[in-house]
Amino acid sequence: MLSMGETQPDAVDAIAAQWRHERPDLEVEAMAIIGRLGRLSLVAGKRIEAVFTAHDLQRGEFDVLATLRRSGAPFELNPSVMADTLMLSRAGMTGRLDRLEQAGLVRRIADAADRRAVKVALTDRGLELIDVVVTEHVANETRMLSALSAQDRQELDRLTRALLTDLERGESP
Repeated sequence: MLSMGETQPDAVDAIAAQWRHERPDLEVEAMAIIGRLGRLSLVAGKRIEAVFTAHDLQRGEFDVLATLRRSGAPFELNPSVMADTLMLSRAGMTGRLDRLEQAGLVRRIADAADRRAVKVALTDRGLELIDVVVTEHVANETRMLSALSAQDRQELDRLTRALLTDLERGESP
């Protein structure tokens, strides 16, 4: 297990060294950090997608099933609420729901409080599937972080939370 202080040279180091050679006037520390975060996202993303693909799901479909599952029993939500939670357009949400409904993983039901509205609910099959997939997903993510000690994972969590909070604060609506 590596401690965060124990690092080995990587491809980003080579890129940063080239920039330092060609443009010694540039401070490339931020470029290296953001570059590593980008590469990390790509590498981790492929491993995460593999879990979903093994269950014939796309990432977006997993997100919908997971949103319904973590909402608690009876595992149903308004599609607009889900779209907002997942930062999706209404049309994008409709497409995902159509695919999941055709697969028998969700169903649309009339909203008892408003007959003009619908809710989306997990089917029994959808609930069984998301419980299996989320268990594998969490185990996969845990494996991906296994090179770090518990203390390093806590520090990484703290640092990424602080950076994300600051960057999101500066986003336009």
